[in-house]
Amino acid sequence: MRKFFGFTERNTSYKQEIFAGLTTFLSVSYILVVNPLILSQAGMDRGAVFTATALTAIIGTLLIGLLANYPIAIAPSMGLNSFFTFSVVIGMGIEWQVALTGVFIAGIFFMILSLMKIREKIINAIPEDLKHAIAAGIGFFIAFIGFKNAGIIVANPDTFVSIGDLTLPGTALAIVGLLITILMLVRGMNGAIFYGMAITTIIGMLVGFITIPSSIIGIIPSLEPTFGAVFMNLDAIFTPDVLAVIFTFLFVAFFDTAGALIALTSQAGIMKNNKIPKIGRALLADSSAASIGAILGTSTPATSVESSSGIAVGGRTGFTSIITALCFAIALFFSPIIAVITTEVTAPALIVVGALMAMDIRNVNWGKIEIVIPAFLTIIMMPLTSSVAMGLAFGFILYPLALLAQKRYREINPIMYVICLLFIVYFIFIA
Repeated sequence: MRKFFGFTERNTSYKQEIFAGLTTFLSVSYILVVNPLILSQAGMDRGAVFTATALTAIIGTLLIGLLANYPIAIAPSMGLNSFFTFSVVIGMGIEWQVALTGVFIAGIFFMILSLMKIREKIINAIPEDLKHAIAAGIGFFIAFIGFKNAGIIVANPDTFVSIGDLTLPGTALAIVGLLITILMLVRGMNGAIFYGMAITTIIGMLVGFITIPSSIIGIIPSLEPTFGAVFMNLDAIFTPDVLAVIFTFLFVAFFDTAGALIALTSQAGIMKNNKIPKIGRALLADSSAASIGAILGTSTPATSVESSSGIAVGGRTGFTSIITALCFAIALFFSPIIAVITTEVTAPALIVVGALMAMDIRNVNWGKIEIVIPAFLTIIMMPLTSSVAMGLAFGFILYPLALLAQKRYREINPIMYVICLLFIVYFIFIA
């Protein structure tokens, strides 16, 4: 096992990988609660979506761990499940079964693009400075999510966002958890992020904010209400609205995944010389999970940026993913326990990991204006738009235009011109 995953080459151990896998699971496990809640508003059976969410995460995470040897989890995407429910089903009036078929078709296109290595070529064509900006931007983005989940940052109609009520029980618990995690981290304690979440959960139970589960084992809900619904509506996809939905799923998920993979492999030390080994296999795992998830009954899965929490505690190989997938499998039977892992518990981990990922900003060449502006907008637009893809859009449009203005067009990979034009078209006709 050690040889298969390359423990020696990546300077890791079973203990390190197990801690990382558990930490990643705890950071992303909220999706088991939130995804069914969001998709149920589209008319889908909540129990069936819970099971589909867990199974999709298990399959996708196992695939990326075994095929690519990456310490990364794949699970239904928070942004895309909201788009599925509120924009497609409720906003456009498209039945959830048809929308799910759109997710399935987009997944098939993903697989074709991955097998043809088109996605791999696009990722490798991204300039190194932008890759570092992407990693830093995702750091700011997930830290912002952490502050929001903790209630430290709240919406404000006058200033858009402002400081929240820090005396609220959940917010106070998150702040205590953040302080505990930071203190353990700066003292060099291994597994600080994992221990921080565990201690925060215990404190939450002691003060009565987190309810102690009345039972441990729960019944696995049936998949029957959603399983295979995609095959019943294949004839309904050839309409302008549904085709636009398919393109949007394909486009946004494509660049969300690209951004996440760049950031996470950089953080794990896998990316070398601006190249990501086995990126094609990782993309195939991701695209396969998309199609499988649609068949099971959930919206588009993607590479989870929360995987950065596991990498931060030492996850370096696919064995981390195996542990995370195993935790998802166990969670199918222990849903009452999973329900107690609140967003306030995981918020400190996201904030701390965001800070660690933001360190990649030091590798951007801040001495050149033609790099500074695209890099800065890539970073800042991710948290401001709550979208990795939107951050990439600003960077991918401005970077080639800036170099063109300096008549340095030969320094730009032709693929970057194509991406630039695609994002411009996306902004004009779809976004």
